[in-house]
Amino acid sequence: MMVFVSAMAVLAVVSAVGIFADPRVLTGVPIWLKPFKFSVSFVLYGTTLAWMLSLLPRRSRVAEWAGTVIVAMSLAEMVVIVGQVLRGTTSHYNETTPLNAALWQAMGALIMVLFAAHFVIGIVVLRQPIADRAAAYAVGLGFGLSLLGMLAAVPMLLPSQAPGIEGISGAHSVGVPDGGPGLPLVGWSTTGGDLRIGHFVGLHALQALPILAILLSRFLGTRLDERSRVRLLVVAGGAYGVLTMLLTWQALRGQPLLRPDALTLAAVAALVVVTVTAAGVIVARRRRPELALAA
Repeated sequence: MMVFVSAMAVLAVVSAVGIFADPRVLTGVPIWLKPFKFSVSFVLYGTTLAWMLSLLPRRSRVAEWAGTVIVAMSLAEMVVIVGQVLRGTTSHYNETTPLNAALWQAMGALIMVLFAAHFVIGIVVLRQPIADRAAAYAVGLGFGLSLLGMLAAVPMLLPSQAPGIEGISGAHSVGVPDGGPGLPLVGWSTTGGDLRIGHFVGLHALQALPILAILLSRFLGTRLDERSRVRLLVVAGGAYGVLTMLLTWQALRGQPLLRPDALTLAAVAALVVVTVTAAGVIVARRRRPELALAA
């Protein structure tokens, strides 16, 4: 796993150089931007998986095999993405030639296998006891929400997303063509909806929830007992999942991330109020760790 992470780190550097050294532009962005974003994402994903597997009290052959499958599928996907960049064409939704169609369909199959392997690792991790309950909940919620993030990409492939261009079978933008004006670096559309946002947020729950668990333990470990920290993580996980779906819903309605309508703002406000209230109740009812031990 860490060998793959190292390879992706090298590819990220190469792609970053390519962004500035290669003048080619594809769908409105530098042609090397996609492999750069994917390689950085795989660095984070692979490092997080390796760390989570290290938390297991004993080795699991099933998890190790699933991890090997994830590495193989991820590597194959990156070969297609970089290969298409070298050919000067797109990798996603591209069915303009028999070769492009075969590569795109292969990517779809690779992603399905990766999804299944990720699910298997999640089950293995959840079935093995982890001493720190807060860490266990963070890992479990992270796995579940990252699966939700993967599913958030499904609308990109729906027939309604076909842009009506021969040979193009999907799109990540809603209401506007792919490749229009976008936010710096990430490229998310500033003129229409963008399904990549919910996909991105959901995927990175795998890092966000464990980081929250670490922060709670480090800065509030002397003020909050373990049960309170677990409850806060459950609230955060629920809010994170709702946010992922809310961002996808906003995109499906053709709204740019930074230009929400009143209905979207009301939904966000409701989510914030419910989350803050629930967290406040938990903190108000907290017990100090030393008192919990005495009880």
